[in-house]
Order: sequence, then C-alpha cells, then structure tokens
Amino acid sequence: MTTTTSSSVLSLDALRAHWQGHRALTRRVIEAFPEDQLFSFSVGGMRPFGELAWEMSGVSAYNLTGLTTDDWSWHEPETAPPQSRAALLAAWDALTPALDAALPAADPDWFTRPQDMAWGTMPPLDSVLYAIDNEIHHRGQGYVYLRALGIEPPAFFER
Repeated sequence: MTTTTSSSVLSLDALRAHWQGHRALTRRVIEAFPEDQLFSFSVGGMRPFGELAWEMSGVSAYNLTGLTTDDWSWHEPETAPPQSRAALLAAWDALTPALDAALPAADPDWFTRPQDMAWGTMPPLDSVLYAIDNEIHHRGQGYVYLRALGIEPPAFFER
C-alpha cells in the first residue's frame, strides 16, 4: 500500500504577506518620486514610473477580481488613469485590505486549477506569482529612474 501526502511550501497567509511586502516597498518607491517626475521622467524610452505603477495596480486588481469572483475576463480601462500621485496611492491603498481579506479566505486547491485568463490558461497561483514578478521588474525600473534623478531609492530588502 502506498500513501501519498501533499504538503504546501507556502501557505496562503504567507503568500499574502509576501505579496503585501512587495506592494509596501513599491508604495515607498512611488512616494520617493518627485511629483513632477512620477508621470514624465523615463530612461531609454521606457515608460514613466507612474504608468508602470498603474499597470502594477491593474494587474493586482485583475487578480483580486479573479480571486474573489472567479471572473478572469480582462476589461480594458475606459479612460486613462489619473496623472497624480494622490490618485495612484489611493487606488494602491484600496487594494491592500481587499487582498488581505481575499487571500487567506481562498480555497488552496482552487489555486492549482487552470483558469482561462487574459494571458492564457493557467492556475490562479501562476497569475498571482506573475503579478509579483511583474511588480519586482517594474520596481527595478523605478530604482534606475530614482538613481538617475539623484534620489536614493528605498532599501530593496525592507519589505
């Protein structure tokens, strides 16, 4: 007789804490930008950090909607996002308690079942990990921008 057991490497609460740690660090990067540079400064033809941050917020919101409603359809924003730090941070901050509530309440097995998503068929966990990876990538661009502006970015390890 063979017994198979399943173990989890990362609990949903640990995943939530990891994601929120990255979000808190990205929030500090947003705050570090001079208001007049957040939506205009770029290096090498890359998008300004404000645009990147709106993208990160949108990907997190997309995952939150999928996690809470099981609706993974993509809806393009009807209008361009505001070009102010206050609006960006308000949207960012509104996601924080919603993610805190949604992740620990989710069914862990559901995270492994493939869903049809905006960028292909994949398990919800893969989509959440993509959101985190995308945020890390774009936050790195923000670090380059801040350094080019002569501003010391927040310590990357302080999540």
